[in-house]
Amino acid sequence: MSRFIKLLVLALFLISLPAEANAPWGFFAHRRINELAVYTLPTPLFSFYKEHIDFIKEHAVDPDKRRYGVKGEAERHYIDIDHYYKYDTTGRVHANPFNLMPRKWVDAVEKYTEDTLRAYGIVPWHIPMYKDRLTRAFEQQDVAKILRYSAELGHYIADAHVPLHTTENYNGQMTNQKGIHGFWESRIPELYEDNWDFFVGKARYVENPLDISWAIVEASHAGVDSVLRFERELNEQFPQDAKYSYEERGRVLTKVYSEEYSKAYYDMLDGQQERRMRASVIMVGSVWYSAWVDAGQPNLVLSQEIDLEEAEKAIQEELNVESKPELKKREHE
Repeated sequence: MSRFIKLLVLALFLISLPAEANAPWGFFAHRRINELAVYTLPTPLFSFYKEHIDFIKEHAVDPDKRRYGVKGEAERHYIDIDHYYKYDTTGRVHANPFNLMPRKWVDAVEKYTEDTLRAYGIVPWHIPMYKDRLTRAFEQQDVAKILRYSAELGHYIADAHVPLHTTENYNGQMTNQKGIHGFWESRIPELYEDNWDFFVGKARYVENPLDISWAIVEASHAGVDSVLRFERELNEQFPQDAKYSYEERGRVLTKVYSEEYSKAYYDMLDGQQERRMRASVIMVGSVWYSAWVDAGQPNLVLSQEIDLEEAEKAIQEELNVESKPELKKREHE
């Protein structure tokens, strides 16, 4: 059988990547980030989170599950900050978007309108808002809300650490690099995460969550050029018949970036995904810790026996909404 026929036969069995492998950071990575963040916490808080670590891990992916059926959810995961660049007549950038964008929500709305901000993402404002929710939950010693807000806050913080969550060219669709989003944040961690160093130290108090959120986004955006440029250069150099391979996932064959191509890209980025994931872990733990401190460091030991069955039921009812085609989505999702 000719090589063409073999590939054609394989293609007939191919389906899209499973949701777990195709979601931002990959579902497994979001769960892993939340799990590792628990181990950054000081002893009084660590005991509580460790008791409920399965909940924290499992519900790390709830925000992704809501994107398709809950209005306003998708915009909470990113900000296309480069939309706010200014260009001269030659098309050259001559202004830094971080100098153009007001940090405070009310000031940004006044300058750009709320509709514009939501159209291009609101993650740096959503993180401190969610941190405030967690603080109030700690004050009320509402364990169900503490756990839910902690799990979901970890998701948004992790998403802000992804370079492609800070650009309009989020999936390489503007540069003929479609698929790069899942390649960077799912395929590479899938292959190499087991060898990464996650000894990131202890959580620290975050004085101003809004400033920290913007610092995260700015650091992520600084990596956009290398994420796109290196893959473009590699694509030009690499034998095209070796760029992809087929792996069995469940009972189906799936087209994926080959291990050789992935290794070459990973080496070019010099561990960028590991650095961003490590930064995610310590920041998630630090924001959890800061919410607890701001709430007066309540004693949660006596609350550990709470029955979370009702909380789980409410969450599942919320997630079991029908997908709404009219809601804004991203191609990589």
